[in-house]
Order: sequence, then structure tokens, then C-alpha cells
Amino acid sequence: MKTFSRACFGMALALSALSTPAYAQDAEDDGSGITISGSATVVSDYRFRGFSQSNEEAAIQGGISLSHDSGFYVGTWGSSIGFANGTEIDVFGGFSKEVTPGLTADIGATLYLYPGTSNSSVIEPYFSLAGDIGPASVKTGIAWAPGGQDSLGDASGVYVFTDAGVGIPNTPFTLKGHVGFAKSDSFLGGLDGEVVDYSVGVEASWKMLTLGISYVNTDAPKFGGYKEAVGADGAVIFSLGASF
Repeated sequence: MKTFSRACFGMALALSALSTPAYAQDAEDDGSGITISGSATVVSDYRFRGFSQSNEEAAIQGGISLSHDSGFYVGTWGSSIGFANGTEIDVFGGFSKEVTPGLTADIGATLYLYPGTSNSSVIEPYFSLAGDIGPASVKTGIAWAPGGQDSLGDASGVYVFTDAGVGIPNTPFTLKGHVGFAKSDSFLGGLDGEVVDYSVGVEASWKMLTLGISYVNTDAPKFGGYKEAVGADGAVIFSLGASF
């Protein structure tokens, strides 16, 4: 079940544990000003803004991106899922630049695709600001899924979020936190068109590998077993990823 800022494409759609997927990490520049980076990850449950996309089962994910010194970038990311035909492919592109020392702005859009299904794609423009506040790296942003798309009908939605990470000195560990708020014309996901998701966790990095554990939850309603049925209940999520 996927929710784009609380809009839906036929099921209760919803939004991810650590905000958006980590498309890539380490990178390689061939001297042309173009950097290629990628990642491969296994997660115990694919949570998108707090809601399980894999029927609360393990998922395999991976992505690759190209960025230029000018700030422009494009890429793709995919995951196994528990609906549609079992595959999600995201295509994204945008422009990221330091607007003032220590503050980076990022604007772009993500196209969510579900191969083999019709009228299911969703495009979601986004904007974010990222920088350091004391020892913490903080990112806050907004994503908007406009109405009129075949998969969303007249429904539209907006998602705002803040992520924070604090590295523990002289260790490979980073403490991470996330909170997001989604509001939509659609009543699905939180029934009233609003839902909050949040997570706290820790990551440990060694060379190209990253091991993570986090607790994810939402304020989706519990009555009638709704919260559990849509995979929005609290859960501990494990991940193991490699960047290249």
C-alpha cells in the first residue's frame, strides 16, 4: 500500500520510515565533473513514510544516480513491494546547490512507477534544505503530489518532514531521527486525511557497508484493527546496505 502525502492510487497509500529512500552514498568522479553513485540494501520491512510497502516482510532495494558539479542530478531506485506486480521503480531528477555556507537547497521531482500495472504512476515534486545545527545534520523539506493524475483522481496531498542525524564521536555510529506529516484530500491512510509518522534509530558504518536499526510508527487510527491492517503500526526495522 503506497500513500503519496496521503493521496492514494487504489489502496491506502502512505509515507516512509526514514523519509525518502537513500538513493546513493559513496561516489566516483571520472574527471568529467560527473559523479556516479549507487546503493544496494536489504530491509526487514520497506516502510514508506511509516506504512509498509512489502506486507511487513523483507524487501530488496537498489539504486544508481548521476550528478554533475553544476548541481544537476538524475537517478533511479527500485524495491520489491507487496502490491501491484511486486516491483516499484522510482525515477528522480533535480538540482542541489549550497545557497549559503553550510546550507544546501535541493529541488526536483520523483516519478513512482509500478511496471505491469496501468494508471498507477505518481509524480511528486519536492524541495528541501539541509545543513548542520551544532553536532546534528538536519534536513527539512516538503513534497507535493498534485491532483489530476490518473492514479490519484482529484485527490492531492502534501508531505512535510524533518530528518536529523548525530554522529557519536570516535565511533562508527550515527543516531537518526525522523518526523513527517501528511495531509491529503483523500480520506485514506489516516481516515481524516492526516497522518504523522516518526522514527528513531542508529546506523553503524564500516567501509562500504551500513547496518541500521530503527523503530517506526504512525498515528494512524487503531479502531477496527485498521492501523495493523495497513501496516502502519509500530515496528523495529533492520537494514543492511552497501554503497558504491
